[in-house]
Amino acid sequence: MASRRFLPLAGAACAGFFAFAANSGLAQTLYKLIDRNGKVTYSQEAPKDFDGKVIRIDIDPNRNSATLGVPPPTPPGAQPPEAAPEAAKRVAQARERLAAARKALAEAREHPAEDETRFVGKVGGGARSIPTEAYQERLAGLERAVKEAEDELAKAQEGK
Repeated sequence: MASRRFLPLAGAACAGFFAFAANSGLAQTLYKLIDRNGKVTYSQEAPKDFDGKVIRIDIDPNRNSATLGVPPPTPPGAQPPEAAPEAAKRVAQARERLAAARKALAEAREHPAEDETRFVGKVGGGARSIPTEAYQERLAGLERAVKEAEDELAKAQEGK
């Protein structure tokens, strides 16, 4: 039971030590030791007579090459930072067009005009509404507009 309370403290101490060691350039290689019971221990030196699993961990303190105040180079094919506001503006406009196209399509589906449907009698009585050809063409046009707006948004997001 005491070991369960000790584990979080030991883990925090190990993490702190390794962070200090990595930042100060002290540690280049660590060893992760896993005994038969699954207990994990870390060491800076290779064990001599250890009958569990040993995993070597190489640490490169120079791997983090972050620099402050210097923008990273622009990858090939990407837009330079000056173009970013214009690209963001195009994406926003494309999103607005897509939202408007979707809204128009939903509105047309929910509320067709009086002349866009006609009622046909059923065999057992009553009537059912069927769409006219003009209404179907209008819906097809609105669906095309949504598709075009989706394509335009995708291109804007890719930066093309």
